[in-house]
Amino acid sequence: MQTLFYVADLLGVAVFAITGALMAGRKSMDLFGVLVMAIVTALGGGTLRDLILDNHPVSWIRDDTYVLVASLAALGTVAWVRMTRPIHEKGLLIADAFGLAVFTVYGTELALQHGTPISTAVIMGVMTGVVGGVIRDVLCNEIPLIFQKEIYATACIAGALTFIGLRMIGTPHWLDTAAAMLVVLLARLAAIHWHLALPRFHLLDKP
Repeated sequence: MQTLFYVADLLGVAVFAITGALMAGRKSMDLFGVLVMAIVTALGGGTLRDLILDNHPVSWIRDDTYVLVASLAALGTVAWVRMTRPIHEKGLLIADAFGLAVFTVYGTELALQHGTPISTAVIMGVMTGVVGGVIRDVLCNEIPLIFQKEIYATACIAGALTFIGLRMIGTPHWLDTAAAMLVVLLARLAAIHWHLALPRFHLLDKP
């Protein structure tokens, strides 16, 4: 199972690196900028998670495969876009949804392995999923998706709780993982397609 989660983590790194590269392309960055954005997006959430959980050294320091996968995914994205055509913004959001699903479940699982309470495991899952994207958007002078009205972090919470609930029931681990990832993915895709959002709360009346 550790091998499966390692592969899943690398898959999440690759997908988030693609979103970072695509965002860099939208901002007309050079190749170095593309690589930086891809690596920061792919590894930002996992780095913060490992630091908080005292999981030292952090994943990409003890295993350079992470940086290699992120770099290859970024270069592959550049080559693909140049040989075909620019990817529409919806393509960026869909790729982001896949990365969000993988990282949320992986972060939740890792937190549970460290013996954290359920609430902490959920927070670690959400953090792993969203922080890289937040850093990406801030560096690109965009409002992070997590702070916009679309369902984003809520999808991570739902996926993390699904994973934890199924683990407590004792269903097969592969089923827990697949179901939780599917919850996150479907929630994000539904929010993208139908522009679903949580109710907004206003403290002050507008003048």
